[in-house]
Amino acid sequence: MFPFLPASPISILSRAAKSTLAAAAVAICLSSCATTAPSFGEKGYTEEGKASYYGRKFQGRKMANGERYKRSKLTAAHRKLPFGTQVEVTNLQNNKSVRVEITDRGPFVRGRIVDLSEAAAKRVGMVKRGVVPVRLEVVRPIKGK
Repeated sequence: MFPFLPASPISILSRAAKSTLAAAAVAICLSSCATTAPSFGEKGYTEEGKASYYGRKFQGRKMANGERYKRSKLTAAHRKLPFGTQVEVTNLQNNKSVRVEITDRGPFVRGRIVDLSEAAAKRVGMVKRGVVPVRLEVVRPIKGK
């Protein structure tokens, strides 16, 4: 119809430009087809931030899940993860880890992602420091999630 126009815009590109364009298309396809990071609360979901721990004064007080806090149990507080979720918390300063169950809400201090029970804090070696950088990973979500 218009003899002065090429058949398609692609036909006027150089061979190098065509191969670059093809590589970009493949990269876009692969990135959209690749597995994505686990969603919030799913197995493998991770967060990094700071951890603190419950002091002795909380012994026996009711937690958000209705149970009483026992400093000898491996429990933790998280702002949003469902109660019963099992997470592994790793102290990034010494690489020590502990598996805990989410039983309470908190911490409500900016930058902190988890409050550990005293027993859990001892296992990761943070009692003397009080607050340490950690990685939290969901290892067992609650049933039905």
